[in-house]
Amino acid sequence: MIKSFIFLGFFLFITTTAYSKMLSVKNEKVVLMAGPGKNFQMKFEYNKGFPLKITSSKGNWVKIEDFERETGWINKDSLADIPAVIVKANKNTENKVNIRVGPGDSYRIVGQAFYGVVFEKIEEKTGWVKIHHDSGLTGWIKSSFLWGY
Repeated sequence: MIKSFIFLGFFLFITTTAYSKMLSVKNEKVVLMAGPGKNFQMKFEYNKGFPLKITSSKGNWVKIEDFERETGWINKDSLADIPAVIVKANKNTENKVNIRVGPGDSYRIVGQAFYGVVFEKIEEKTGWVKIHHDSGLTGWIKSSFLWGY
């Protein structure tokens, strides 16, 4: 009996951690569905590069959570294993986060980003993430301002 509980606990731990993976949206306008299939209600669309956390799967569909804790289902063929992050700081404000030339507050500012801006993640150093934007901008942002790394 005790061995069964230990095995069950271990199995639940393995299956839970196996689906805590970050992926990004591969195509433009990928639809989030209320359930695992095209017959469910459409909730909204994500654009290419948007980071998502996979929480479970069912057939060809994966359940995701985004940086605003919205959940739903996406066809797994619409996702890529390209690391991405999104600015989570300064929601409902006009404030921006600084993008710096190096991983620290003493480095020169090369740009700024609003809440919700998506970047490709290049590298991580303690407390900082090196990012690249489609506009060509590359720099470092404090990791505490980002979601998805």
